Amino acid sequence: MNTRSILTAAFLACLLAASPAFAADFKVGYVDIQRVFRLAPSAIKAAKDIETEFTARDNELQRTAKRLQTMQETLEKNAVTMPESERRTREREFAEATRDFQRRQREFREDLSLRQNEEQAKIIELANKAVSVIAESEKFDLIIQDAVWINPALDITDKVIKALSGGK
Repeated sequence: MNTRSILTAAFLACLLAASPAFAADFKVGYVDIQRVFRLAPSAIKAAKDIETEFTARDNELQRTAKRLQTMQETLEKNAVTMPESERRTREREFAEATRDFQRRQREFREDLSLRQNEEQAKIIELANKAVSVIAESEKFDLIIQDAVWINPALDITDKVIKALSGGK
């Protein structure tokens, strides 16, 4: 359980214990942001866009991995019969190609992670705006995102997804 969840729960417990009359009028909602990431049309579109953007690089990395595997197998198979100088040259070429491949893999992962984080930030921003609109229009006092357990009756995630879908 993270600190924010603990503090939120403690705050709610204090509020509810302090004034039963206040608790009766206190309206709480919950948003499952992971479900928003999976189901909101803007999140689905962002995932498809990222996949399209990175597919060519991913395919190239896979082809390179296969070439490296073939190089390694050929080197292992022929190492005994080839001249020492040729074997060292091929081992050096293989080592350089492997380092280059690992560097490109690392850059790919970093670029992919960066793009995913950028898109998630945009979706969170849109979701937060939708939550604000819902909170104001339906007179919520508190809407939380992280919780260990939540009563399903408090879950407004579907409303947020609907708002992100253009209210359809």
